Amino acid sequence: MAAIEDVLAIPDRPSAVEAEDAFDVLSNRRRRMVVRILEEASPTESIDVDYLSRQIAAWEEGTSIDGIDYADRKSVYTSLQQLHLPAMDEAGVVDFDERAGTITATEETKGYTVYLEVVNEEDVPWHGYYLGLAAISGALLVPIALDVAPFDQLSALTVYAFLTVSLLASAIAHTYFARQRRLDTDVARGEDR
Repeated sequence: MAAIEDVLAIPDRPSAVEAEDAFDVLSNRRRRMVVRILEEASPTESIDVDYLSRQIAAWEEGTSIDGIDYADRKSVYTSLQQLHLPAMDEAGVVDFDERAGTITATEETKGYTVYLEVVNEEDVPWHGYYLGLAAISGALLVPIALDVAPFDQLSALTVYAFLTVSLLASAIAHTYFARQRRLDTDVARGEDR
């Protein structure tokens, strides 16, 4: 009989990363930004630490690379060079060549990108939204099942139509916001590079 790990194995999946290791490595926002930049780059592309520091400083300041000043860039550069990139290299997330001042994605990098799909301050917390939608649907079904007025006047078709349209609208909105976030990342990277 096959072990549960073998049954649940997903073929063609990037190297598995333990959640605890990923959360430890990605606990810092700048490290997450490094992984995001690598995710958008070609797999074998070396990224210059100077570019990383300018791009991350620009994102932190909410401006373009041209809009950041030397002090902001230098602060990010120093923290990347001395703290974050060596830690990420040690964890195998990146290949950091300190002498050349570059990083390259590793086999492990893709395993970390799944942990970047979290809700940030500007995003809708979709898990909470879907829980709320389920709660509203359940709250609607209870009075219908108990024939409580005015809900007793609703037909089953009306209830199903409402639930279907609500779920469909939610899925469309979720898809739109997820794609918009991805496009915003692509545009920011493309315009600033």
